[in-house]
Amino acid sequence: MSEVVRVPVPDGADGSRADRFVADASGLSRAYVQRLISDGRLTRAGERVRARDPVRPGQVLELDVPEVSATELLPEDIPLDVVYRDDDVIVIDKPAGLVTHPSPGHSRGTLVNALLALEAGSGSLGTSGGPERPGIVHRLDRDTSGLIVVARNDAAQVSLQAQLKARRVRKTYLALAGGVVNAQLGRIEKPIGRDPRNRLRMAVTVDGKPAVTGYRVRERFPQWTDLDLDLITGRTHQIRVHLASIGHAVAGDPVYASGAVRRGPDGLERLFLHASRLEFLSPSSGRLVRCEAPLPSELESVLDRLRAAAEGRH
Repeated sequence: MSEVVRVPVPDGADGSRADRFVADASGLSRAYVQRLISDGRLTRAGERVRARDPVRPGQVLELDVPEVSATELLPEDIPLDVVYRDDDVIVIDKPAGLVTHPSPGHSRGTLVNALLALEAGSGSLGTSGGPERPGIVHRLDRDTSGLIVVARNDAAQVSLQAQLKARRVRKTYLALAGGVVNAQLGRIEKPIGRDPRNRLRMAVTVDGKPAVTGYRVRERFPQWTDLDLDLITGRTHQIRVHLASIGHAVAGDPVYASGAVRRGPDGLERLFLHASRLEFLSPSSGRLVRCEAPLPSELESVLDRLRAAAEGRH
């Protein structure tokens, strides 16, 4: 069995390599997409597409993704930055590029694989999220860095899931948005659901689930705005969709941005989105746990360049 995934090409992707474009649009790893392309599973109007072929706006690519059989999760010695740890939870500062849990195209090398190695001999992880998501109560996109909390037992996992559902977990992000955001602070309340024209994307839709994002301006530059964002709800790609919907997409976003914003300012080589603060109640004691993760150096250096340019320095 397999699933044919349709990938429409938007205006902003003109000229992109097919393998890179499909990987960005689908969330699958580029290496996995390249393997599928080598097997002849990427087509356009019934014709095979090569990895290096450029895509053009208006085209619709079709990727035949085979069903993935369940595999045993194996521990992998992947370094993790542990910000906080107690008997109930572990808080990790996840680097960009690390997938949270196994999925098609990402059966190895995920945060879950790393956690299994980290916890080997010291206990177990929560199981209420399913066998392929031990301890996972929320996720970060592959290209988003920052804080993620993991449950070390079932009771903690149930508690954290309940806190998330009741919106008692506070998650704050840092993002560089395209253009100049005029309001010093604001609130975006728009429902989010699957994009009816492209099921691989999310979009603001009439019948979507309620979604709320608060923002505050940290710093303005001639063509960019540095923002602090509060994720009130936790919809898939919420910040990226909400900011794009008000004309200020996240810098470096290969899915929801276009043109200069998609490319980002000089020196940016990834999505400029970072989960910087996380607050929740301890599952055992009920006390408030606060964690922070500084902006990664590769993103801070981008802001330094923008500051230097704004001041007329080189």
